[in-house]
Amino acid sequence: MTGPGEYSAPAGWYPDPDGAPGMVRWWNGVTWSDVTTPAGPGVAVHSAPGTAATLAPARPVTYEPAGAPPPRRTGLAWGIGLGVLGLVLVVVLALLVGKGGGGASSDGPARTEDPPIASGPAFPPGTVRIIDQAAGIAYPYLGDGWFEFDLGPMSETTETAGQYFITQEQTPVGVFIAQCTSGPLAPEFGYAGPGSLAATLEQVVDSARVNYYPAPNEQEVLRDEELTVDGAPAHLVEFNLRWDIEGYDATGERAALLLIDVGRAQPALLYLSIPNTHAELYGVIDQVIASVDVL
Repeated sequence: MTGPGEYSAPAGWYPDPDGAPGMVRWWNGVTWSDVTTPAGPGVAVHSAPGTAATLAPARPVTYEPAGAPPPRRTGLAWGIGLGVLGLVLVVVLALLVGKGGGGASSDGPARTEDPPIASGPAFPPGTVRIIDQAAGIAYPYLGDGWFEFDLGPMSETTETAGQYFITQEQTPVGVFIAQCTSGPLAPEFGYAGPGSLAATLEQVVDSARVNYYPAPNEQEVLRDEELTVDGAPAHLVEFNLRWDIEGYDATGERAALLLIDVGRAQPALLYLSIPNTHAELYGVIDQVIASVDVL
């Protein structure tokens, strides 16, 4: 319901209350979001929603399309579709190998605890991107079902922008979420330039593991490597966590933390984390990392 004093204009695109010419901003029916886009073909713009235009503008992070808006689909449905397609391919390949007469053998048993991860182009042209001006990076918005991150700042960053969705409404310590967030690294981690990326990120990973996951847990590091992201030096740590604790639907999570030297006093931190209740979305992690731009 609409609370006292709140405007009840329907959700939709309206002229940007910040006054940016040619831009429209998404009104969610209660308040302005951070989602903006140029007015144009395919964007149904409503007339200004009266008193809604007087609300405070959203935070500096914006979501901007690189071209025509992509087809709307839920992140969960997309992940499930990819998982089903991958499973079909695996079954077909297994049948073909079985008919081949056993001339070749695998190097070891296949991993079965995780779903197949899709390959190919990560995001189509025109995918909306999250522009995190504070951190100095941009990366894809993952579509319907993902919401603007509004859970407050994280300990590892001075500001936090990005997207998330709730995977469990109630745990022993509150909600449990999947997230893709970013922000400038907090200065207390003592970043000292590109040569300290790996050592600094090790501290950040330890901090996140303590702050956001059930304990005790076991860690399996999947990637710990130097990267170049849009021409900038970076370091990536990607890992699985596993636990067995009452009160949690998930028994583990895949996470990736990417630290990028963007030429500022503090590097940008990109943090992705998906519980294994939604393991069909694991492939999104590497796809996002491969699509990061430095502003």
